[in-house]
Amino acid sequence: MLLELTIRNFAIIKQVTISFRKGLNILTGETGAGKSIIIDALGLLLGERSSTDFVRYGEKRAEVEGLFELKAGHPAIQICEGFGVQVDQDGMLVVRRDISAQGKSIIRLNGQLVTLAMLRELGPWLVTVHGQHDAHALLQADKHITWLDAFGEKQLHTAKQEYAVLYQAYRKARADLERMSKNEREMMHRVDLLSYQLREIEAASLQPGEDEKLLSQRKKWAHHEKVYAGMQAAYRALNGDQRGLEWLNHAMSELERVQQYDENLAPIIEAVQTAYYQVEDVVHQLRQFQNRYDFDPEQLSEVERRLDVIQTLKRKYGKSVDEILEYAAAIQDELEEIEHYDDRLQQLQAKVRELEADLAVEAMELSMIRRECAKQLAAAIEQQLKELHMERARFAIEVRQVPDENGIEVEGSRCHVDENGMDVVEFMISPNPGEPLRPLAKIASGGELSRVMLAIKTILADTEQVGTLIFDEVDTGVSGRAAQAIAEKLARVGVNRQVLCITHLPQVASLADAHFYIKKEMNDQETATSVLYLSEEERVVELARMLGGAAVTEKTAEHAREMILLGKQRKAVNVG
Repeated sequence: MLLELTIRNFAIIKQVTISFRKGLNILTGETGAGKSIIIDALGLLLGERSSTDFVRYGEKRAEVEGLFELKAGHPAIQICEGFGVQVDQDGMLVVRRDISAQGKSIIRLNGQLVTLAMLRELGPWLVTVHGQHDAHALLQADKHITWLDAFGEKQLHTAKQEYAVLYQAYRKARADLERMSKNEREMMHRVDLLSYQLREIEAASLQPGEDEKLLSQRKKWAHHEKVYAGMQAAYRALNGDQRGLEWLNHAMSELERVQQYDENLAPIIEAVQTAYYQVEDVVHQLRQFQNRYDFDPEQLSEVERRLDVIQTLKRKYGKSVDEILEYAAAIQDELEEIEHYDDRLQQLQAKVRELEADLAVEAMELSMIRRECAKQLAAAIEQQLKELHMERARFAIEVRQVPDENGIEVEGSRCHVDENGMDVVEFMISPNPGEPLRPLAKIASGGELSRVMLAIKTILADTEQVGTLIFDEVDTGVSGRAAQAIAEKLARVGVNRQVLCITHLPQVASLADAHFYIKKEMNDQETATSVLYLSEEERVVELARMLGGAAVTEKTAEHAREMILLGKQRKAVNVG
């Protein structure tokens, strides 16, 4: 139940706090006073999209906060706990949403930040909003199946789950089959392309890492003259008369000759000896290296030609030889797969036939359960319509199939299927005796649509665990006895649910358990909306205004008092 709603700097509302009561809460006021703005603000707490237009002009942000009381075991408590949000034992939940002038939205549950997706999951369990658009939705036959399935949720749940799993598998298999069938010509072009690419790569006889080895060879051979000249210069510097090696030998001889006179020369002599033998070994290696350093310019040309081939392949198939070889392996696999195209096509066709047969069985099972639910819902709506002064109206729900050559075969004929099954659901009504049942969208008046919608919502309310229902001008297009019947129906729903209702009908307002007046005030500086909780005498004045217009006379006031009194009596007899 919604205990309190606080709105700050939202549209034309500067600051409003509304403490709602149990039962039927009525909101009235002049057109344009801001009644629908309150519903818009509450919608933000249920996960609706925000907008910078919601922020009051000149303010930095808009704030909407709702205090909800949840009974023990309510699904909303489990959802909150799944988000890591704790709900105290008293069941109090504070939902707050701030919208900045820049469009940023901040959402908190009991002070803890959550995402919009989380709020949208929680919102439908807190409040259900029924607006004028719901009545218009009755004119859209494709929406009727949604209401029927909501009514029969318990009976349909298992069958719908099993059907949904099978339907997704069937759709995927059908899509795969259609893709294979449509792309056969493209596939042949693909085979030609892949075959050409594979031949081109195989003709190059690439070896793993070959490009890196060739680049190293090219680097060495491209500078062979410098390398050879450097080796010769080093050799001449170390070997020959008056060269490095001879001078080391001379130094070693001189030190060995005087070693007998000073023992401390021993380490120096040893170091010079080591250097001499190491340089002697280097000279030997340089001589051998020069003898083997046989450069053939044709080899460099071959390396260049090979690298050109590899570079051409790199531009087409990969950044390295290893990537080119991997691409070739992938081509080979794809070509082998295409070679078995006919086998795969036959397997897929068989799979589609098998899934289609299974899907037909599940669709028929779902349809049978749905038809039974349709009978139950139609009977319940017809009873509700009787209570709404459509005593002689007949109501039925047609569940039928639509022929479709591309659909699934069910009992010898093909019919259309979608994610909901093979059924098309349409509400039928005969408002007056002697008239045949016809589609609701074709013959119902605005007042009849409002009553049918209220009947459906009343029935569905009994199947939901939502504690608060909001009706936004659902009484549009009705008057007289019908208006009185709608008022009593709303009051009856308010016995077990908290009901918030925006209305222009005094018949509905007279049955309020709590009456709030929405008032718009203007001056030279600003426009602001306020909400007033009406006392008994203030209720009389408001009902008199609704009855007689702007001028409240003694007669309209007396009539208003009588309506409130009769309303209490009716509630005591029919509701209580």
